Amino acid sequence: MPIIDSHQHFWDLAMFDYPWMPPGILQRAYLPADLKPHLDEVGVQYTVLVQANLSVEETRWFLELADQNEFIAGVVGWVDLTAPASELNKVLDDLQKHPRFKGIRHNVQDDPDPNWLLQPKALDGLRELAARDIPYDVLIRLPSLHTVAPLAEKVPNLRMVVDHIAKPAIAAGDIDDWAKHMREIAQHPNVWCKVSGMITEADPANWTPADLTPYVQTVLSAFGADRLLFGSDWPVCLLAGSYKQVWDALHEALGPLSEADHTKIFGENARTFYRLAV
Repeated sequence: MPIIDSHQHFWDLAMFDYPWMPPGILQRAYLPADLKPHLDEVGVQYTVLVQANLSVEETRWFLELADQNEFIAGVVGWVDLTAPASELNKVLDDLQKHPRFKGIRHNVQDDPDPNWLLQPKALDGLRELAARDIPYDVLIRLPSLHTVAPLAEKVPNLRMVVDHIAKPAIAAGDIDDWAKHMREIAQHPNVWCKVSGMITEADPANWTPADLTPYVQTVLSAFGADRLLFGSDWPVCLLAGSYKQVWDALHEALGPLSEADHTKIFGENARTFYRLAV
């Protein structure tokens, strides 16, 4: 079973704008040649490349990168899920022609409406994804987390994965409200969870794996090893640590695992959820 990183990014500031991007280390192009040595260092063989810009053009560029780089097993792109059905269907028809197009994500965490996922237009778009068996990455924080379980009930055939364990306030040590929602969400078998993006939610300069452990153990208990996916969130993780530090910290936070559970979290679940041809 290959080892798969279910969540990484590329970007090129000469091609697209990234309004979310903080100043500093992220403000440069990050491309496949920059990532490959880090994958090789820890033994990751394939990745899922996830959107960073709200445009279909970026998604098409990512699919070109996948054509050029065998390690990119899948692309999670962006479409306007609230667009009229005819427009949305045309874009999805086009994207689905590419065998490595594997999902859609929208930046719910940045939307001014905390109930965006339950808006009628958004629900229509999400139902279209479900009808096409296209999975959906849920990028979300606590203020909107209450909408995920109702969405899972309204669209039970939509495969969803919560990115970055929903970005709890690890640096502040807040866990109770987040954990309550995550346990509710985990009761829905169509929702999975990425153990990713955590070191940037901790104190970037002073975090330790122990800071992550209560959060990782919460989702491990709630979702089980069958619905957790390892993700690096590279290069965003560089705000707080290296690729290998992310890799090592997750192993420590997960604690002892059976070989079968390790295989699931670090590869099999990503292959199953995204239906990767690797």
